[in-house]
Amino acid sequence: MSIKAIIFDVNGTLIDILTDEGMDEIYRAVSHFLTYHGIDLHRGEVREQYFRIMEEQIKSAGEEHPEFNAVALWHEFLERNLDPCRRPPPEKMETLPRFLAEMYRGISRHRLQLYPDVKSVLDALKPRFSLAVVSDGQSAWALPEMRATGIDGYFDPIVISSDHGYRKPDPRLFQAALDGVGAGPEEVLFVGNDMYRDVFGAGRLGIKTVFFASNQGRRHMEGVKPEYVIYRFAELRQAIEFFKAG
Repeated sequence: MSIKAIIFDVNGTLIDILTDEGMDEIYRAVSHFLTYHGIDLHRGEVREQYFRIMEEQIKSAGEEHPEFNAVALWHEFLERNLDPCRRPPPEKMETLPRFLAEMYRGISRHRLQLYPDVKSVLDALKPRFSLAVVSDGQSAWALPEMRATGIDGYFDPIVISSDHGYRKPDPRLFQAALDGVGAGPEEVLFVGNDMYRDVFGAGRLGIKTVFFASNQGRRHMEGVKPEYVIYRFAELRQAIEFFKAG
């Protein structure tokens, strides 16, 4: 197999991240912050509205695998709760939803680190292949987290589900990455940690898959098998040689 490009999932594949969106601290902190903008809501009301708007976004998407948009969610939250007489100036309204999205994520986060050997493997692959990302997530979170872990500069394109309104295994996300690297599915490997979203999703387009059996993601799906399984990220080197020899 002639390999032109390698496409990666991010969370659970490159980045070992742990978040807890159920933490009371998130909604208490947001509630307290909002009082400085004339919004007086209890933490429980903040939580209830957050998930209600998310559900509305998902239902209105009209997609088989819908994705919400965190920045748009907080913009809608503010529109529903701001007192028109105390509305921030336009420049503040432009930045406030993203700030709230970032604060929400930051408070919910317990762990953010690369899996062992990710950086050294990417350093070895970058001169040889085009590298890209297809990730379920929020651009407001994923891009800063990739920068924080030092891996954002390795990939082009970076395809994030929140920018499109649908999630993996939707084939359009994988196709966007193929188009970005200028390669056909027969020239590409996909590396991911979820048997449904990654292996099944990429496989539907004829992309060969490497399954990383990390501490996250769905490990089994009836009728779905990757072409190669790795248990440590460093083993990706051997996986690539296996495909090149095939």
